[in-house]
Amino acid sequence: MYVLGIETSCDETGVAIYHSEKGIISDLLYSQVKMHSDYGGVVPELASRDHVRRLVPLIKGCLKKADLGSVDIGGVAYTAGPGLMGALLVGATTARSLAWTWKVPAIAVHHLEGHLLAPMLENNPPEFPFIALLVSGGHTLLIHVKAIGDYIILGESLDDAAGEAFDKTAKMLGLGYPGGPKVSALAEFGKPRFKFPLPMTNRPGLDFSFSGLKTFTMNTLNSTDKTEEDKADIAYAFQSATADTITIKCRRALQQTGLKRLVIAGGVSANKQIRTKLHEMTIKEKVKLYFPRLEYCTDNGAMIAYAGCQRLLAGQHQSLEIFAKPRWPIDQLIKL
Repeated sequence: MYVLGIETSCDETGVAIYHSEKGIISDLLYSQVKMHSDYGGVVPELASRDHVRRLVPLIKGCLKKADLGSVDIGGVAYTAGPGLMGALLVGATTARSLAWTWKVPAIAVHHLEGHLLAPMLENNPPEFPFIALLVSGGHTLLIHVKAIGDYIILGESLDDAAGEAFDKTAKMLGLGYPGGPKVSALAEFGKPRFKFPLPMTNRPGLDFSFSGLKTFTMNTLNSTDKTEEDKADIAYAFQSATADTITIKCRRALQQTGLKRLVIAGGVSANKQIRTKLHEMTIKEKVKLYFPRLEYCTDNGAMIAYAGCQRLLAGQHQSLEIFAKPRWPIDQLIKL
């Protein structure tokens, strides 16, 4: 079964075709980063308009790349939330219209479930159950994954998500948007000169808070001459504190549940220092660690096509209504 996957939740237009036995057949992505960088962040109206321009050409390109026609597609999967409402509607209306025209079922996919299942696209996918850490610009979640759709949230960010904290730190340091890669690049030149706090690690629980760390970063920056060396050392300290905090929480979740598999997904999972810290921790804890490949860490159509295919194969599909839900808790999904 060939499934067309469409991702338009924020600032990337992703389209992919997944086959239930052969895996990913074709995959195309257009990033709006250059457009939004002029504004220091995502402008929702511009994002929606650009999805309108890019989506259909990408769908045609994906079909051509796969050497397939519309008659070959057995289902259409699209991101229905969470995300920007206007951007979600572009993907939802396009996907629902194509499915109706092609007389195939459509399935609404939860954006975070797509990220959660992205490691399943690798040659050595994790087995259920496992602990998953979803870290992105909008979410930081620790989840006990029992099966597809069977999710228990163990901890989440009480304020800023990790990716959001990276973006705000980048803005303080004058690095621009997107913040995560820029902070990480600057940290490469930094030294362990400052010691930043590890928020909410000295108390029980698995929730996160990065707002205080962001404030500490600002206060530290204001106490220096704001030279390039100062900024590099602050970037190093901020990134180290974030990586250490995430690692401590993941270790705690593994120990509390007794599980021996850890999945890391979402845009921030591409951060080298976070990957290194988690790799070191899982070796000590004798835990298997799973990451999606770098191109599947950020938003993409492949993860939506895969997640949608699993639900379509289980007999799920959407009605003819256009379904988009910008706020959509992942623990409300139907278990397969």
